[in-house]
Amino acid sequence: MSNIIRIIEKIMADKGASPLFSFRFFLSVVSKVYGGAVKLREKLYQKGVFQSKRLPCMVISVGNLSVGGTGKTPMTIYLANLIQDLGYKAVVISRGYRGRAEKAGGIVSDGQVLLMGPETAGDEPYMMAAKLKNVPVIVGKNRWEAGMLAVRMFQPDVLVLDDAFQHLKLGRDLDLVLLDCRRPFGNGHMLPRGIMREPVSALSRANALILTRSDVVPDAKKVLQGLKSGSLTADKPVFKSFHVPYVHKVIKGESSIFDQKSQSVSTCEPEFLKGQKAFVFSGLADNGDFHRTVQGLDCFVSGCMEFPDHHPYSGVDIENIFQSARQANADCLVTTEKDYVRISYRNTYPVDLVVLGIKITFGDEDDAFYTFIQSKLHCNSLKWGNV
Repeated sequence: MSNIIRIIEKIMADKGASPLFSFRFFLSVVSKVYGGAVKLREKLYQKGVFQSKRLPCMVISVGNLSVGGTGKTPMTIYLANLIQDLGYKAVVISRGYRGRAEKAGGIVSDGQVLLMGPETAGDEPYMMAAKLKNVPVIVGKNRWEAGMLAVRMFQPDVLVLDDAFQHLKLGRDLDLVLLDCRRPFGNGHMLPRGIMREPVSALSRANALILTRSDVVPDAKKVLQGLKSGSLTADKPVFKSFHVPYVHKVIKGESSIFDQKSQSVSTCEPEFLKGQKAFVFSGLADNGDFHRTVQGLDCFVSGCMEFPDHHPYSGVDIENIFQSARQANADCLVTTEKDYVRISYRNTYPVDLVVLGIKITFGDEDDAFYTFIQSKLHCNSLKWGNV
């Protein structure tokens, strides 16, 4: 099964032709059927055959067009904090993918106290709830019901929907669409031949576009110009953002190399990893991107283990990671904040475990994005009579 998955993932990233009757051709046929169904669904919502429900407060969606990590979770955290800084009360709504509460829904955090663990909430909602202060987090596959729960319990001014661009069942006031600057539309194909959830034409529903990882692309300006000149996006604001790694936590191992560098660790800057031999493990949509991030910190990656996105680490998985790290003579283990949520029950490690997080910054466009969100919130407040 794992070999088949790797073959499909390779095809999804490839722009080559699809020879007749090949497996690639089969995936192309399936993707066209899927794409047709997606377009039909969107058209039925546009024509009013399917109805979107509305909530009695402003709704902002943070989403994308593709599968894979464009940075929705750190962007949701950034946006929720920004809304709060502007004086509005925010609540975050997430599906809670693979969490036990996904179907029934529930409150992960009331903004002060964590009420669910990662197994119940799902790894990403739990991580957001642990980081956000005074911003409640709610999960539920049915976003309207989750939104009504938020309205009843917390009376928010704004609901921030994590990964909801395709969730047309719930109306929204602002759609922010994230595009990875390195490959905004992947290989141009829909699932499963490519990584696109929706065709590029879906950008007509977006209110603003955010290019992520724009600092690692030499021709980011060319990508930006292409979006601004497109017929679907010419009238939409486009913002460039960057992913900045930071040290979320360091857990001391049985063999520790950071005892003399505690001051560096406490500043949450990753420079102390420079020159160290790191064994990297992660379960993400794009494990390779995380590996490149670690390498960019000037440490030597002595080995790695990759797992599927949202992978539930077993005891065997953990022991295999430890054994591989020992064989690689690693100075430390390095993983993501999202992965650490799934292994935080462990309290012993053979070497130091460095947990890296990612935060969003807009660089010199920070003020422009701040003003954009501020204006949208103000207009919505006038609409609802909240000012």
